[in-house]
Amino acid sequence: MATKGVPPRWDRKMQQRLARGEAAALGELYDRFASLVHALAHRVLADDAAADGVTREVFVHVWEHPDAYDPRQGPLRSWMAALTHRLAVQRLRATETAALAGDGAGGTEKEKAGEASESRESRETRETRETGETEEAAELERKVRHASVAARADYIVQSMPAPLRAALDLAYFQRRDYRQTAADLGVTEDEARRRLRLGLQLLSTAHDAGTPSGYGGSV
Repeated sequence: MATKGVPPRWDRKMQQRLARGEAAALGELYDRFASLVHALAHRVLADDAAADGVTREVFVHVWEHPDAYDPRQGPLRSWMAALTHRLAVQRLRATETAALAGDGAGGTEKEKAGEASESRESRETRETRETGETEEAAELERKVRHASVAARADYIVQSMPAPLRAALDLAYFQRRDYRQTAADLGVTEDEARRRLRLGLQLLSTAHDAGTPSGYGGSV
């Protein structure tokens, strides 16, 4: 059994091999975590091409900065998930900000062409425009927050023990009640309720301001 505070042997060895520049180690890391990385990136970005780009960024970052991961701070899987989340959110912010800037470009050109009329613009009109810009910024933050919560929830479900994950799948995705869930899993009704309660407690941490335990980092 692993001693508390001692990182898993595979994680330590992988970090050491990457630090030595072993290309084979990067290939093994990719085989092990590429599907997780892509799935989390896609959950944030909702776009295959963008998720592909983030996946490349993640593994390039790991290859170029192997010392960024400290095995003493937690599992490599959690660190990879946190890195993916951070890069995906950065890309989402950049994409949405660029889109907002593009939407406002036409208005900017019109303002340049009509500088004379600008002086006659009423305070009410200016305040209305500024309010719209504030609302757009707030909407961007809401979108980023929603995507971040969804990605964290996916990671929590993927990482929780199989019995809890199976109970949640039956109850909330297949619409079974706790009695049907107990029958399908071959457990008592009390045990089914316990698994659902624990699973929901874990899942609720996706809405925390910070990042769930074992995930690392924050938005």
